[in-house]
Amino acid sequence: MKILQTIKEEIVPLSRKQNVVLLTIIACFFQFALFFAPALADEAVQQANAQGNEDELIISNDSMVKDATMDLEAAKVSNAIATTTPSASPIVATSSVKTIKVVRESTHTMTAYNSEAGQTDDSPCITANGFNVCKHGIEDTIAANFLPMGTKVKIPELYGDRVFVVRDRMNKKHPNRVDVWMKNRSDALKFGVKVAKIQVIE
Repeated sequence: MKILQTIKEEIVPLSRKQNVVLLTIIACFFQFALFFAPALADEAVQQANAQGNEDELIISNDSMVKDATMDLEAAKVSNAIATTTPSASPIVATSSVKTIKVVRESTHTMTAYNSEAGQTDDSPCITANGFNVCKHGIEDTIAANFLPMGTKVKIPELYGDRVFVVRDRMNKKHPNRVDVWMKNRSDALKFGVKVAKIQVIE
């Protein structure tokens, strides 16, 4: 009120009617500034918040659309792989390696022989159990009098893991000897006489 009085008396000398009009204008101005301005500010803040929420909603919607698009693309790729990749049949674990058990070991004199009439009999290719070694053609037959026919043996010192089968017999004067059948006479002569350990397996 002092400010108004100063304006009235010193700055702008006005008549009573003019004073009333001026005071009314000033009062309206202050009322607008003190009451309506905060309300307008609040309204502006609310509009800004609403705009911000709307922007966040738009961004969120954009993210959701992007995520959905990425999921759709991933599903398409997954379906494409599933369609192009042949379905694998179930694998059944089968072991083709047979466990070899050593029943007993013993050391014997070893010799070699061929399918010749002078070394065998009048049918040199046929062993004592009727097996045709010439037709078979594989050097996996041995003659031994102390082992049953069909017994499987290994001679690790001379042949490693090769498996031999008892299919023939020797002269009765060699009860504990092992005779190895060979295709070539030269190989049998070269083999000579050896002493080695045999393993009876099953």
